[in-house]
Amino acid sequence: MDPAQPADRVPADQTPPDGQPPVTPTGATDTAAGAGAGDPALVEPVPDAAPVDADVPPARPAAGGRPARREKARSERSPKDMALSLLVLLVPIALLLAFYRGFLGGEQPTVINAAPAYEQARSANAFPVSEPAGLSSGWRTVSASYRTVEGGANLRVGYLTPEGRGVQLVQSTVPAEKLLPAELTAEGQPQGPTDLNGRSWQRYTGRGNDQALVLLEPNRTILVVGDARENELRQLAGSLR
Repeated sequence: MDPAQPADRVPADQTPPDGQPPVTPTGATDTAAGAGAGDPALVEPVPDAAPVDADVPPARPAAGGRPARREKARSERSPKDMALSLLVLLVPIALLLAFYRGFLGGEQPTVINAAPAYEQARSANAFPVSEPAGLSSGWRTVSASYRTVEGGANLRVGYLTPEGRGVQLVQSTVPAEKLLPAELTAEGQPQGPTDLNGRSWQRYTGRGNDQALVLLEPNRTILVVGDARENELRQLAGSLR
């Protein structure tokens, strides 16, 4: 009885059965494959990759995917092109402004009727009320109010003169030592007397370019103050009746 053979042992007799192709032993195939192991392999060399600098970030496409050429063309707009673009914007604005001023009365002062304020002051009977008379149509009333305040009551009427200057007519029972600093500030300084219709007024400087005419009476103080010229201040003060 023959001894047991290993499972991977190749039989000595490799003659195939009738009608079958010859079988090459597995070991022979491996031997044939390894026969050329000592020979150098004919492998096509791969080109060396370019060295990568870790400190240099990869290139990015232009923002928004737009070509750089288009961005360059936009940045090279001439001053003439920019001036034309600005002109296109300014023309409609100028037309609207002209329409507002010419047809809608833009920037024209709102003229009011001061009669209710004068009537309210007379009804209060806090002091004798004087009202301008005989002023030309160039004088426009733009504000008017009568209010009781600490220490007395004030009738205040604002005018625009024919020259477009602002003037206020103030009639008050507040003591002059409190009224004048409040209306003229610390800059108000007496400049001497002036006579108007037989009454002695005092000339004062005011804040900034303001001038003032002040009439001191026992039961009231009249103040005409504004940035108008002195002849217009005198005209308003002289028209009080």
